[in-house]
Amino acid sequence: MPEHKIHILSTRPVEQLPLEEARRKGIKLDVLPFIETEAVQNIEIQQEIEWVSVQQATVAFTSMNAVIAVIEMLDGYVPDWSIFCLGFKTKQLVAEYFGEQSISGTADNASELANEIIENEGPEELVFFCGNLRRDELPAILNKHHISVNEIVVYETHAIHHKVDKVYDAVLFFSPSAAESFFSNNKLPAHTVVFVIGNTTNKAVLKHCHNKIIVSKLPGKEEMIEEAIAFFSE
Repeated sequence: MPEHKIHILSTRPVEQLPLEEARRKGIKLDVLPFIETEAVQNIEIQQEIEWVSVQQATVAFTSMNAVIAVIEMLDGYVPDWSIFCLGFKTKQLVAEYFGEQSISGTADNASELANEIIENEGPEELVFFCGNLRRDELPAILNKHHISVNEIVVYETHAIHHKVDKVYDAVLFFSPSAAESFFSNNKLPAHTVVFVIGNTTNKAVLKHCHNKIIVSKLPGKEEMIEEAIAFFSE
């Protein structure tokens, strides 16, 4: 077993396979989540989802957490929806439950998804299943094109304010909220490399440090972890 010469912090839970891959390369991959999410459990949200479920609605998901929360409330029922969603894990979850045929369009970020909705269908109304910290891009762009957006908040994100004493060679951020939570209590040494998913997370990190930042080429958690491992294995 190689000695751990490189230490990386993931601010989101990691599957066992990347942990083992890092270990084989002499990299210690620590996991310390800086946010937690929970589905909104109340009768009003349940009734809203039940009402939408019997409509031939156009809906959007920009988060896997929203997909999971809605699936739990549907309790096995599969509605006839036209679904627009982000790629990778969110798309995978949508396809598994609603079927590939339900997906009308995908994109890598919310702005691109809004444009995809406008170009491909342009419905008069869209249901946006989201979290309490959802960003403005998708509803703002759709509203400008006279598409009414019915937002249903199905999960909430809460910060976990850890104090990190260990010095890391790299830190991985998967969302702006995790970055904000991390920097509320911590600073990075100048040599630490930061890996981020997407431009919105990149912008959140740039507010707090001037470290080298690498934006993942693909918007997937596993892909970014692989990219970080490869960076230190060369």
